[in-house]
Formats: sequence, structure tokens, C-alpha cells
Amino acid sequence: MKSVNHWINGARVDGDGRTSELFNPATGEVSGSVALASVADVDAAVAAASAAFPGWRDTSLVRRAHVLFRFRELVYAHRDEMAALISAEHGKVHSDALGEVSRGIEVVEFACGIPHLLKGGFSEGVSTQVDSYSIRQPLGVVAGITPFNFPAMVPMWMYPIAIACGNTFVLKPSEKDPSASLLMARLWQEAGLPDGVFNVVQGDKVAVDRLLEHPDVRGVSFVGSTPIARYVYETGSAHGKRVQALGGAKNHMLVLPDADLDLVADSAVSAGFGSAGERCMAISVVLAVEPVADELVRKIAERVEQLTIGPGDDPDSQMGPLVTRAHRDKVASYLDLAVEEGAKVVIDGRETAVRGGGTAAATPGFWLGPTLLDQVPAGSRVHVEEIFGPVLSVVRVESYEEGLELINGSEFGNGTAIFTNDGGAARRFQNEVEVGMIGINVPIPVPMAFYSFGGWKSSLFGDTHMHGTEGVHFYTQGKVVTSRWLDPSHGGVNLGFPTNK
Repeated sequence: MKSVNHWINGARVDGDGRTSELFNPATGEVSGSVALASVADVDAAVAAASAAFPGWRDTSLVRRAHVLFRFRELVYAHRDEMAALISAEHGKVHSDALGEVSRGIEVVEFACGIPHLLKGGFSEGVSTQVDSYSIRQPLGVVAGITPFNFPAMVPMWMYPIAIACGNTFVLKPSEKDPSASLLMARLWQEAGLPDGVFNVVQGDKVAVDRLLEHPDVRGVSFVGSTPIARYVYETGSAHGKRVQALGGAKNHMLVLPDADLDLVADSAVSAGFGSAGERCMAISVVLAVEPVADELVRKIAERVEQLTIGPGDDPDSQMGPLVTRAHRDKVASYLDLAVEEGAKVVIDGRETAVRGGGTAAATPGFWLGPTLLDQVPAGSRVHVEEIFGPVLSVVRVESYEEGLELINGSEFGNGTAIFTNDGGAARRFQNEVEVGMIGINVPIPVPMAFYSFGGWKSSLFGDTHMHGTEGVHFYTQGKVVTSRWLDPSHGGVNLGFPTNK
């Protein structure tokens, strides 16, 4: 039975004794406990970050980059260890966990270029013997509040850039799979990061609320569900903080009749059931423009029936369990709702065989196999609500225009995709669709680290997306300096408004 605690000022800290159970999602058994931070624990972490900030802010860009490079090498060397921790607590298969670590490393690599990314501008002679230039400086103490579905990658969207920019950081990871955060902390220390620059407080709403209210926290980054994202944005902003809060999603894939249906079927299964559908960029709705729906459903079903469902540490497993029993039950409830709303259950994930067990419904652990629904009514709850599990809905539409209207009518605007061999249709789609990240014959259009990640509408609260240059701007604030060096004959007093001449 493991015990996961906090990391404050370069050392593990036990906290005040309040804890929550950790589970092995594959078996349903308790695997340990995680400390839940009190207000005092959060205050201690923020105090450590505040004390470390002046020294880290004044550390040269080159020195910061050196630490980032060393951290990158350490994460890469320990990627299998980190993936194993993720599989044990989240349930996703090892290869999928390894993939999220790799995508996180890409952001670290981007942050290694901080000397270039923080270059300002300079204009000589904006007025007589007057120069102007811009600089960007760190905010101070910033915090990250991150979700269970990517315990390594999502925090790595935040803290490498924040730290590279000269900030100090307090991470509040999900209490469902917290172990990866402590490995990150240890690797930062090995990389030479000064104590107090990176801190971890485990916890629940108590920790979240204190970070949002703490007067010394200058900025907050969040990824999670839309209701909590809205709460984080409103609460943090009310306390004078800069906030970026990424919310939920309901990602649609629009399939035109000229598309390669084998490619579409492969992509829909991969994007719908990877990580058991617990991805904000998962495809959960396929909009099939007739007359291709029957053939496409058949091809998707053929592929789903070949998937291997099993524990994350089994190398033959392609999809693991869901993260908690409560979440598994919530996702499964949508199958009965789908029937009530008039949809057809083509493949029922409750009946899926699990390696080493029986059906998903009868096997200990938090199991639900890939589920395929056809003829889902447009506008039904199954169509519009974020299910966040291995449920793929096929909605049949008569035209491109009808499909586009359904996407643009969604309250979410995180990711979308179109599959077609018509370049004109693809270009029209990318122009007309009201979504932040778009794939053209690409099912999960997660941008590379040098672009920014973020959606529209209720998928994002705040003006700034994550990582990329927008991340650099979020974690820094600008100054413009106007400078004049001249001889003593400066012209005397002049109460008029200064003008350029």
C-alpha cells in the first residue's frame, strides 16, 4: 500500500493527515492513499514558491535553458517508469501512457528555446535621441490544476514554459492518479532546479479554492470539465489572477461520401476508444453524410470486435478500464439512455470480454468495453452531452451543411475533424467550423508544442491557449521602456503632452 504525499521546497511533506484512497482500476482494489492538502499545506507551498521566485527570476536565460535540457533528458530516461505509474492509477495501457509522456516531452523541448522565445523588440530613434524597447518578465508564483486523464502530459503543457519564463510553480494534480507528479518533482531536483521553484500539493476542492484565492498566486492554469473550468475562471479572476481554464468537449468527425471509409473506420476507432475515450480530444460523434452510414458502421464494428481489452500492464491490451467505479457507472448509464432516445446499440461495451476475466460488467474493476451506437438522434442527450468514455455515436446527416450546423450548434468547440478527398470541401470546413482545433483526415488534431492548444466556446475560459507562444505570453507580462541618453542641454521644463519629433 503506497502513500502519496506533497512536495514542498524540495522535500516530501506528509500533510495534516487527511487522505483519500487510491485504486487499481483494473481490479477495483485499493492500492494506497493520497494526502489531501489543507489550507496550511497550500500556504506552505506558495510560501516556498514565493521565497524561491526572486532568485529564479534573476537566473539567466541560458542557465534556465540548461536546467530544462537536463530535465528533458531525465524525463526521457524515466519515461517507462512514469508510464507504469500512470497505468497503475489511471488504467490506460502502457503504450498509451508512454505516448502521453512523449507528447509532454515535446513541450519541454519547446521550452528549452526560452532564450529565443523571450526576445523583445527594439526601435531606435522613435523620437530625437529616444529609443523604445519591449521586454517580457515572469508573473511570480503560478499554479496548475490538472485532470486525471493525462497526469503527465497536461501538467507538462504548463510548468516547463512557466518555469522557463522565470516563474515558480505549484502543481495540484488529480487525486485519482497523483504519483506521476512526485516523479516529476524528483526529476526537476535532479536536473538542478532550485528548491521551491516546483512544488506539488495533492488534494481536492480545499486545495483548489486556496490556490484560487491566495493573494501571492498570480496566475492559474486549469484543464478539466466545463462546469469546473467556469468556476476556476470566475473565482480566480475575481481574486485578480490571470486564468486560462480549458473545459470539456464533444468532438465531431464529419465524414463526406467521397472519404476513404477504411481510413475513416480506423481513425474513428482509434480516436474514439484510445485511453477508453477519456480524452478531451476523443472523437465521440461521427457525422456520416449519407449514403455511407451503413457501410461505415459495418467497418467500425468489424474493427471494434477485434480490439483487446485488458489491464494496462498487459502488453497485449489495447484499451484498459475507466478511472473510477463512479465514472464507469455514469458512462454505462448512457447506453440505456441511448435506447430510450431511439438509438441502436450496435456493440454493447458491457458485454465485451476482458482479458483474464469475463464480460466487462462481470469482471472486478472499472470496466466498460468499446460501445458503438448508430442512428443516434441529433440533439439527443447522448449526442450533445460529454460522456467522456468509450462510447462512439453515429449520427446520420443528409449533407455537409447539416453536419456543419450540428458542429457549430454544440456548446463545445474543442476539436473536430473532416474526412474527405475534396480539397475545396476541406478548405471550406476549416473556414466555416466554429472550433479551435481542426483535423483534415486527422482524427485527433492535437497541435505540436510550438503551436497552441485550446478550444472555443465552453471549451475555453480566458483569452489564452496553452503551450506554444501563447503559453509564453500567459506566463509573462510585458513592459515597454522609453529611454533617452543625451547631453545636459535637455531643453528645460515643458508641461505640454510629449510628442514625437
